Amino acid sequence: MKKVITYGTYDLLHEGHINLLRRAKELGDYLIVGVTNDSFDRDRGKLNVRNNVLERVEAVKATGYADQVIIEDYIGQKIDDIQKYDIDIFAIGSDWEGKFDYLNEFCQVVYLPRTEGISSTMLREESQEIVKVGIIGCGRVAHRFPTEAHVVNGIEVCAAYDILPDVTEHFQKEYEFIHACTSAEDLYKQVDAVYIATPHLSHYEYIKQALEAKKHVLCETPMVLNGEQAKEMYALAEKQGCILMEANKTAHCPAFNHLMVMIKSGLIGEVVDVEASLSKLWDDKPMLREFDVEQAGGSFYELGSYPLLPIIKLLGTDFKQLNFYSRMKNEVDMYTKGIMHYDKAVCTFKVGLGVKTEGNLVISGTKGYAYVPAPWWKTDFFELRYEDQNDNKKFFYKWDGAGLRYEIQEFISCILNHRQSSSRLRRRESICMAEIMQQFVERKNVIKI
Repeated sequence: MKKVITYGTYDLLHEGHINLLRRAKELGDYLIVGVTNDSFDRDRGKLNVRNNVLERVEAVKATGYADQVIIEDYIGQKIDDIQKYDIDIFAIGSDWEGKFDYLNEFCQVVYLPRTEGISSTMLREESQEIVKVGIIGCGRVAHRFPTEAHVVNGIEVCAAYDILPDVTEHFQKEYEFIHACTSAEDLYKQVDAVYIATPHLSHYEYIKQALEAKKHVLCETPMVLNGEQAKEMYALAEKQGCILMEANKTAHCPAFNHLMVMIKSGLIGEVVDVEASLSKLWDDKPMLREFDVEQAGGSFYELGSYPLLPIIKLLGTDFKQLNFYSRMKNEVDMYTKGIMHYDKAVCTFKVGLGVKTEGNLVISGTKGYAYVPAPWWKTDFFELRYEDQNDNKKFFYKWDGAGLRYEIQEFISCILNHRQSSSRLRRRESICMAEIMQQFVERKNVIKI
């Protein structure tokens, strides 16, 4: 049996893709199609892919030409796959001519003619909808957004508003392409979506206003500090036909998502323990929001969403008990340690603004463990470790810019593809985080140290 393999993104599957798959199939008896993973595409700078990997895999299967579909995850995989599947012919479009000649050492390389006048890039350009986004809150965090959005297709940052007019004016001077708005209502008239980067306690009202104005919302984490408010806002978003997403950059990091997939596939066995730590040493100046009790200051509100993320992603929202241990100053927690109990697992997280901790992530399983060094919340490397060190595997990824581009791309993708939510941070997970924040607000099971 003559085996053929080909690879592609297969975004917005079109006639050109189908013709290429047909030609590849005609070369042999068995066709394997490699579909590039979302994270792999991002690593190669492709932030404009419309369809996620599962949608693209199903589209390829629907053509009827693929006998087997695999996922391409990493550079160098083509050689591994050719050897693994005993491939006779590697086929690829003629626009890659010469680029894969090095594979002739392993099998025959065939460059197939492409269908003229059509490509995914062309289709995206022809059908490209531009989502106009406005920024609410022009403080420190917001300054990263225009630069990060610039590398994502399908978005135009065009307006900004801050409750302090001089802050809005200063922001507009720095980003001259952005219109300075005098009110949130003025901003809503000019945009399709908003990015909310205001202090925590104002999130709820701004989210509600924006959704009632039928605007899509990307809100900085923590989205809200109340579980019922989170449920209310997601329900309102659905009613209004809008996308509501919590802007947790780690949740959309390519490496972090790959790590979650690997662990969920059982590579370290059953997860029994997660340890996550994140801290920053800042001067506790009264003028900083992070140290103001009236503005929900403190290490847990500021940083807690990040260590909660891997715990909830891996073990779910149905924990049995959560205890907090906090070092307070003027009713603001400078350091908080949390212990979460599940039926068959226990997890700990540590956050600090006035205490420094080792900022790593360790996920322990019955077969091995995953180790992610600091800063794990900006994951670009992790290692799976086992009893036999010869079995250890290291994984390296790119982390570009400030990391916001990944969450922005997912937000725009959800809007353009009419996906109500993202699998990278599901609604129930976001709601669970809000409920945990509420527990801390109400000081339930909070022990001062």
